Amino acid sequence: MARLVLASQSTSRSMLLQQGGVAPVLRPADLDEDALIASLHDAPPATIVATLARAKTETAIAEFPDDVVVGCDSMLLLDGELLGKPHTVDETVRRWKAQRGKVAQLLTGHAVWFGGEWVVDTVATSIRFGDVSDADIEAYARSGQPLECAGAFTLEALGSWFIDAIDGDPTSVIGLSMPLLRRCLYRFGLDASDFWA
Repeated sequence: MARLVLASQSTSRSMLLQQGGVAPVLRPADLDEDALIASLHDAPPATIVATLARAKTETAIAEFPDDVVVGCDSMLLLDGELLGKPHTVDETVRRWKAQRGKVAQLLTGHAVWFGGEWVVDTVATSIRFGDVSDADIEAYARSGQPLECAGAFTLEALGSWFIDAIDGDPTSVIGLSMPLLRRCLYRFGLDASDFWA
């Protein structure tokens, strides 16, 4: 029976699969994301996140030729600018001051491979950011939680205080659309329940 391989180091993506009954094989992708993004400078935002997701998946296929391999990438589209992880406290504060009170699109690219077949797709979800105080922005940034998250936020943990609403798939905002993954498995002739532990 095929296993589900997650080509990601994201604890949130792994958590989603585990909560969905799957014990994924974790195989983090070693990829220079910044260089790949730079090579795609004129591509539409959805193409950029889908290309990153596929590149991550490709790093694991040779090692897991008989399994389902999944790669994902998320970025925030705010005021026409595509934003990834902020990495630093200062950049997180700057971004939150720019995005508070606004609506943006969280784009999550998915690339799923099995038996030589690909499904590559992007899920867009609207995020309405709360009108967050400067003190809360500073405290959230200093917590470290949003530093390695696309758009400098999460729906879970401390970030749950600061997102007023979403319109779309909540699991895609966390990092991996479970409904999209189910549809991918169906295209391969597999069922979601085949992967339940």
